[in-house]
Amino acid sequence: MSSDNPQQIVQKQKVVVVGNGMVGHHFVEQLTQLKTNNQAIEITVLSAEPRLAYDRVHLSEYFSGKTAEDLALTDEKTYQYWGVNFLTSAKVVDIDRIKKNVVTTNGQVIDYDKLILATGSYPFVPPIPGKDREHCLVYRTLNDLDDIQASANVSKVGVVIGGGLLGLEAANALTHLGLKTHVVEFAPQLMGVQIDVGGGRLLKEKIEALGVEVHTSKATRVIEDGEQSRYKLCFSDNTVLETDLILFSAGIRPYDNLARSFDLVLGERGGIVINNQCQTSDESIYAIGECALWNNFIFGLVAPGYTMAKVAAKHIIGEQASFTGADMSTKLKLMGVEVGSIGDAHAKTPDALTYIYNNQPAGIYKKMVVSSDQRKMLGAVLIGDTSEYDSLLQYMLNGIDLPESPETLILPSSGKKPTLDINALPNTAVICSCHNVTKGDIISAIDQGACSLNDIKTCTKASSGCGGCADLLHNLTEVTLQSHKIEAKEVICEHFAYSRHEIFDLINAEKIKTFDELLTSHGEGDGCEICKPVANSILTLILNNYSIKAPDVSLQDSHNSPLDNK
Repeated sequence: MSSDNPQQIVQKQKVVVVGNGMVGHHFVEQLTQLKTNNQAIEITVLSAEPRLAYDRVHLSEYFSGKTAEDLALTDEKTYQYWGVNFLTSAKVVDIDRIKKNVVTTNGQVIDYDKLILATGSYPFVPPIPGKDREHCLVYRTLNDLDDIQASANVSKVGVVIGGGLLGLEAANALTHLGLKTHVVEFAPQLMGVQIDVGGGRLLKEKIEALGVEVHTSKATRVIEDGEQSRYKLCFSDNTVLETDLILFSAGIRPYDNLARSFDLVLGERGGIVINNQCQTSDESIYAIGECALWNNFIFGLVAPGYTMAKVAAKHIIGEQASFTGADMSTKLKLMGVEVGSIGDAHAKTPDALTYIYNNQPAGIYKKMVVSSDQRKMLGAVLIGDTSEYDSLLQYMLNGIDLPESPETLILPSSGKKPTLDINALPNTAVICSCHNVTKGDIISAIDQGACSLNDIKTCTKASSGCGGCADLLHNLTEVTLQSHKIEAKEVICEHFAYSRHEIFDLINAEKIKTFDELLTSHGEGDGCEICKPVANSILTLILNNYSIKAPDVSLQDSHNSPLDNK
């Protein structure tokens, strides 16, 4: 083409994202960051909700003072700055796979070259007669929270049906609203997927100590009018429970109706079937997050959805990337109770062995599942104290050999407790699962000039999701900075100008009994996921030293363990 001819117009590749939850937004974020200036891509986001993406993981904080704006992950200005088109209250009702366009409820027609289904999931409501009455609600969106708030204003008692992870989060929300709260679970224990019977027993005790009544092995037969309260739940064992508000949190189902209506391949029990590049049976359509079925498995955590989002974004711009599954280990706080679940928590691996530390007076339960030769970590359950979670997880994920006496990893510190050698971690070790940040990414950031923990967080986003990796990230940063001969003050975090050893001496010398007392006298701010567990671990050790009968630590064959009697 000669220089005096009009410049050729570059046709933009049109990428349409259906769904603007956490995973859908992460895809948009990844695609805008990964694409180069010479890649012409037009991104359009269609949100069925009246607002853009927000943090569903911390929804319960809405009832303890956070606003919708506080929970927001993005806003109109950010998308405009990124050059992203967006529509809210734009539920997609039609897909034309031949013409390659989608139609919203408002009749808008949007063309696509690549279509991303990030439609997430919806709450499962058991088919209980009476479930459709007023004040029978679900816990999923900000609109749901507004409905719960309105119902709580005219209620005194609330029941959550479902004792899994989401059910306990919902119970936390009801307690924040001042309701007398009950949890009803069909299974014989709480969180039966993530933790074992022993852990479930202690979790129930700790939840009940906070004022929530837990009812396990209960099947709700019908919901009827109550006598003292608005309703009563009639159980199959002929007992009843009266309540004013019923909150269903009995699991989730993939929101795959679009795929079902327009002939994409689904799993036998639902979920949009995807390959390792997150493509559906139509190579122009991708599915990511809780609506996607990979290898006959649906991942109900945010981190795997984020990984899918990055894989799909890379594939669209022509880079090699594959989704090959994800670890479902998790660490969280439920109503202030620390809970950790790693790998084979139920010791189902043939010939697996278990170490169990059970300190009932202190409210701590720890179980470690190891291979028959006691050399490899297979799984763990941590209730009441998750300070070892990061180390145990890395032992499992990276196949690192356990120390000669593996039980010392979960026993209270006696001055000789083995610690995970950061140098033993391969560069591929994932430090932050939320944003898939590896050890190699941390080292690379330091090589490129990052010289503090805050620098690392800023340039990699590590520890900006759930925050569960904060302690491990801190340790890795310290070790790497030292190896690079970069001076860094050895303090536990920005809230305390002291090392761990100095914190121990302060608590011991001044007879400090609570974290708040320590923060008031020697710290600043509100504390964080680094200093809180460190201080609480030290407080527990000092306050309980020599005053509690030593708990049992036993090595048991998993097939004979009393914890397997479900």
